[in-house]
Amino acid sequence: MTSPLDTVFAALADPTRRAILSMLLEDDMAVTDVAEPFEMSLAAISKHLGVLTKAGLIVQEKRGRVKWCKLDPDALRAASIWMQSFGQFEAVNLDAFERFLETETISQSTN
Repeated sequence: MTSPLDTVFAALADPTRRAILSMLLEDDMAVTDVAEPFEMSLAAISKHLGVLTKAGLIVQEKRGRVKWCKLDPDALRAASIWMQSFGQFEAVNLDAFERFLETETISQSTN
């Protein structure tokens, strides 16, 4: 059995699905409008939307003849709470880490 949190993170693992979520932050969109910026078939976009719907990240509803997608505002709550538990760790300073790696690379190449 897959936990709801696993399903959310699996859905978020795909860059296309993350892009779709970003688009839906702005407003509800018709499925055809969601598909427009992507170079893939409507069927492929529909599969991505199905994964997002199953994960509870979006809701799809029919309005007249058009299927609309909207972001579920509470969708990421459980994932956010889980990730906050890691907030106790200090953020990595990537610039300092890069300097460290350069220093180590230089010292190893001179030995």
